[in-house]
Amino acid sequence: MAGGGDSFRALLRAANALLQQRRYHAALAVIKGFRNGAVYGAKIRAPHALVMTFLFKSGSLREKLKSIAQATYAHSRNLAYFVFTYKGLMAAQSQLQGKKIPFHSFLAACIGGWLVFGDNNPINSQIIMYLLSRILFGLSRLAVEKGYIPQPRQDPFPLLAALVWGTVLWLFEYHRETLQPSLQSSMTYLYEDSEVWHDLSDFLVYNKRTDK
Repeated sequence: MAGGGDSFRALLRAANALLQQRRYHAALAVIKGFRNGAVYGAKIRAPHALVMTFLFKSGSLREKLKSIAQATYAHSRNLAYFVFTYKGLMAAQSQLQGKKIPFHSFLAACIGGWLVFGDNNPINSQIIMYLLSRILFGLSRLAVEKGYIPQPRQDPFPLLAALVWGTVLWLFEYHRETLQPSLQSSMTYLYEDSEVWHDLSDFLVYNKRTDK
């Protein structure tokens, strides 16, 4: 037993020594990026899938749990693959050109996005829309910082909020099929299901009557 413990400690010391080697840093960063992508994807998707599944999806408990597991796995896998691809391409470009330049990041992410997130499915769609909204905010702020757009005299956020809500409710009412299914479900719950009730049970306690 003692020999086994000594072997494990020796292996651990060797692994820690390897992790300190600067010449392996780029390759090790790619591996840890894969690990962090998988963990972060699971942390983000699992609670979201849990809430959305039990709020809006029908089916047995087993079917719901399977759906949650599948969504969590898909998000975790895709994010891990993307980080692995991106960091690997960044390291390769830096090695080839001898230095890191801004275009490397754009090109590596474009290739990773095409390979990993190019499939048009609900998980990828949600991730892309999440990123798109933040890109638009970021580009707007960058344009102001660079002087391409004059600094607004008043905070434009109230106008933005009005336009966003006005547009999304107009789409929901008259062009619902253009919205993502999960958004349709959320809006149906908020704006249509609140129009229907029969008694106190489905007015205050439940969204819909559970009896036949």
